[in-house]
Parts: sequence; structure tokens; C-alpha cells
Amino acid sequence: MSNSPLVSYTKISPNKTSPRNHKIDTITIHCVVGQTSVETLGNVFAPASRKASSNYGVGYDGRIGMYVEEKDRSWCTSSSANDNRAITIEVASDTKHPYAVTDKALEATIELCVDICKRNGIKQLLWKGDKNLIGQVDKQNMTVHRWFANKSCPGEYLYSKHLYIAAEVNKRLNPPKPTPKPDSKVLYRVQTGAFSNKANANALEAKLKKAGFDTYMVKVGNLYKVQVGAFGVKANADTMAKRLKVAGFDTYITTESGTPVQSNIKAPTLKVGSKVKVTGTKYATGQNIPSFVRNNTYTVQQISGDRVLLKEIISWVYKKDVKLV
Repeated sequence: MSNSPLVSYTKISPNKTSPRNHKIDTITIHCVVGQTSVETLGNVFAPASRKASSNYGVGYDGRIGMYVEEKDRSWCTSSSANDNRAITIEVASDTKHPYAVTDKALEATIELCVDICKRNGIKQLLWKGDKNLIGQVDKQNMTVHRWFANKSCPGEYLYSKHLYIAAEVNKRLNPPKPTPKPDSKVLYRVQTGAFSNKANANALEAKLKKAGFDTYMVKVGNLYKVQVGAFGVKANADTMAKRLKVAGFDTYITTESGTPVQSNIKAPTLKVGSKVKVTGTKYATGQNIPSFVRNNTYTVQQISGDRVLLKEIISWVYKKDVKLV
């Protein structure tokens, strides 16, 4: 059985029963009735004639003292049964009603309770303010001195803070799990096929490229997967999937990538005899290209620099304004 590492001052009192005869499962908070330091409280508990002690004390400045080790029962609550199962804490307070404590002392008391619970396997601190629940630690594991003797301890201030203390302790014992943030690196890929035979994947890849889609192949396990695009926004992947479906391809959106596979498909080159469609809006000579011209397929008759001559209409257009079919 260990003691709290939060202790900054120790003065063991002779007023104790060693060892305690019950597992620690309760916490009892008292008020000192005096804005004392942990040293002063240690001196109060030092004489055997005092016949009183506590396991811990919290000074007005938030420092924590130990006067009876946790393995032993303190003489604090006018109840042997309670003190054998409880860790008792005396907290420096005012000398008159409502016996308020400083903010530093209150915070230190909460931190001490958290530490006590962690080390003694107390999963949560429970407070109902019900004397009839003494010993029923699954319903209430905080007690007060006034339940065992004709006293006002722990004073109205601390008594009214018990529910708050329990809530704060439980919050720190069981902090909420952070909500996972969306992975900004997730990419949505439009997949058009998955094949165990690489040749079949190559064939689909070639078909996609011929239809004007930029595509690539990855390997996942034993499958060669043909994918089009990798989008950070799913809506963009949906748009691409619709385009592919209109063009006659089956699609499937996935976030799974894989090992890139080098394509065996050589990009087709523009040459005399190639079949092309016109995509531009102006001839190389500057005139506008009628819309009906862009609906037909033409044969490249001649290539000169960055221009090609189309046989069927005997017109020059820029290479960048034609697409192989």
C-alpha cells in the first residue's frame, strides 16, 4: 500500500491504529477550523494526548502533509469502522460558519482525491449526501464527520462542495476521449476494375486512356487495380465516377491505395495517318472552327512543327487542339 506522491511535508502522529483492518474504499474530508499550514497541523497531531489524527492535511496554501500512512487507520471521524476503510483529509478552513477554504486548498484536495482513487482502485467518487448509505460504497463512497458525532464538520462550505468535488475527481479519473479528427490525408480513388491477371488490367487501362481518362494501376495483394484520379474531396470523386459511367465504365470509389505498377502501355503518338478529333476553337490560321467540325473524326495528312494538316477538311490546326481516337 503506497502513500501519495503529492505530499510535501510528513510528520507521523502516534495517534493511529496499525494496520487498518479494511480495504480503502472511502474518502472522508474534514475542516480544520483554522487557516493553518501543514506544519501547524502536524504539530497539532503530534502529542499522544491529543488522541486525534488524519491521514492527510491540506494547508491554506494548497500544500499537502501526511500524518498517518495509508496502511494505518487514523483517528479522525469518531468512528473506528469508517476510519478503517477511509482515507481522512483535514483541510484548512476559516474559523467560523460556513468554514470556507481557499481556492488553492480546494484544488489540492481534489487532486489528492484523484491520486487516492487511482492508487487504491476506486473507479469513481460517489456522493449522495445520504447517511443511510454509509458502507454501501457502490452507491456512496464519501462520508462526513457529522454523520458519526454531534459536529458540523466539514462545515457548510465543504459539505456543499462534495458533489462538485466528486464531479471534478471523476472528470480527471475518466477524461473524455478526444474526438478523432478527420484524416486530411484521405484520398478518394475511382476504381474501374481489379484483376488477378495483369494483362486484363493493362487492357482496361488502355481502353480508359483511349477514352481520354488519365489512369494508373496499383497492386494490392494479388490484385491489379485500375484507378482514375485521387481526390481529397469525395464529391470530386463522385463527379469522376459519373463521367466514367457515362463513358461505359463500371466504377467503385475506394480510399485504398496500393503499390504503383508501371504501365506497359506506350502512349500513342501523333503521326501521319493518325485519327483525331478537333478540340480547339480556332484553326492555326486564326479563323474560328465551326462546332460541327469538332463532332467528326479526321486523318492527319501532314505534320509541320506544332501544327497538323487534316486531310478531310484540308485545314491546319495546332497539335494541342487535337485528340487521338
